[in-house]
Amino acid sequence: MTRILLSGCCGKMGRNVVSVVNARKDCEIVAGIDIIDDSTLGFPVFQNYSEVNVVADVIIDFSNPALLSDMLEYAVKTNTAVVLATTGLSDEQIKAVEEASNTIAVFFSYNMSLGVSLLCELSKTAAKILGTDFDVEIVEAHHNQKIDAPSGTAIMLGNAVKEMMPDAYFEYDRHSKREKRHTNEIGIHSVRGGTIVGEHEVIFAGNDEIVKLSHSARSKAVFAQGAVNAAAFLNGKEKGIYNMSNLVNS
Repeated sequence: MTRILLSGCCGKMGRNVVSVVNARKDCEIVAGIDIIDDSTLGFPVFQNYSEVNVVADVIIDFSNPALLSDMLEYAVKTNTAVVLATTGLSDEQIKAVEEASNTIAVFFSYNMSLGVSLLCELSKTAAKILGTDFDVEIVEAHHNQKIDAPSGTAIMLGNAVKEMMPDAYFEYDRHSKREKRHTNEIGIHSVRGGTIVGEHEVIFAGNDEIVKLSHSARSKAVFAQGAVNAAAFLNGKEKGIYNMSNLVNS
């Protein structure tokens, strides 16, 4: 049985995680962290980590980047593994995550969807085969409440392509330039509107032909399911950083 401490339990993603866990028999939520206390969730909710008085095996974090430091401090102090699903982390915060992984097990992915993990692998294969003969453009779309842009998933897809194109670089802002596209660019573009859950498309544009790879999330449940699967996978693992590739191949 995997005992979960759910950070951001009263948010939209947190409630999706609760629903997923309630439908399983191999894990349980022993407590939550949130500024809102919802007594209907069926477990105690604490406003900060200093108040937590229960033992958990894994923290699932669907909260806010501002809470990362406190969460990592608690996790390291209590030797609790972490599934980090919060997006919009700075480079400095990512370094802090890497440092924490020297002590505890950390599952870190910009996207918890199995389908997106597959999209990364397919994009990597396409980049290896098509090479610099094809221009690569990544387009992502999310709801109008999403704060960070581009999405972490778009960056993850871009990094997958860059593994096969080491000289490539990301181009985010072409409107400020008046020049033709460079061969080594990977264009990344963001769309924000309505209630779009998450759309990602990787375009390989060559001479007289175009290859498109895409993923469409129809509900937040796919991310919640992935996070809970990651928590069950991470329970009992040695220190270090794990990702969706480790989960898929386990």
